[in-house]
Amino acid sequence: MIPVYHVDVFTSELFRGNPAAVCPLSDWLPDELLLAIAEENRCPETAYCIMGRNPTPLRWFSPRTEVPLCGHATMATGFVLLTLDAERRQVEFETAGGRLRVERAGTRYALDLPAIGLGHPLAQDLSGRLLACLGLPSAAGTCFGNRRHLVVILENPEDVEQAKPDFAGLIALDPRDVIISAPGISHDFVSRYFAPSIGIPEDPVTGSAHGLLIPYWSERLGRQVLNARQCSLRGGELSGERRGERVHLEGDCRLYLRGEILIDGGCS
Repeated sequence: MIPVYHVDVFTSELFRGNPAAVCPLSDWLPDELLLAIAEENRCPETAYCIMGRNPTPLRWFSPRTEVPLCGHATMATGFVLLTLDAERRQVEFETAGGRLRVERAGTRYALDLPAIGLGHPLAQDLSGRLLACLGLPSAAGTCFGNRRHLVVILENPEDVEQAKPDFAGLIALDPRDVIISAPGISHDFVSRYFAPSIGIPEDPVTGSAHGLLIPYWSERLGRQVLNARQCSLRGGELSGERRGERVHLEGDCRLYLRGEILIDGGCS
């Protein structure tokens, strides 16, 4: 039997924010089993951690593949481990994306992750096709690309909410995940995140994306601490600030479910 916790992250309400499954293990299971469990869980990400080690080894799987970095599932794992040990103040994780940390922040939780850049401006042809795949006018924004992401900076927050992605078109255009963002009205900025190539058409609230967005909007707006909203159907909110080469994110977590995965099909 494998313990499993279902956590809604970057929200104070159940059924909002980004759901993650967390499975503490005593040792790694075969990768094909980890992937099968993630597919069965049907959360954007399932996190697996090895208990009793410091730093704690941590991996993440979408329903389709293992991913190199996931912020909200890291936050969920930290929340679970800190809930299981009420005296503990923080958890260090060893991951493919580097050393990460989750700690208590009053009644909330804080995630420390690397700051990353937007990358380089995209060629005009690729920018035009990307905006078309998002259902946006060719002059709606400026497009960038780094190793993992295509990033579209828009000037109108309504364009973020009204974007209608062609997911098959995005997969055919480029396998990288897509971030769109604009200045906010009631928040400093808003965003959405699409990752159809890894089985997540739209991610509800993406912690790792804010490792990129917080530094960008902090410099552009001239403010240290920012409040952000991700405008998915579920929606979610977080705050963050850049601290040198790292980004500090804070948000709420809600535990929805705890149980056991019965690999052998037993019920006793």
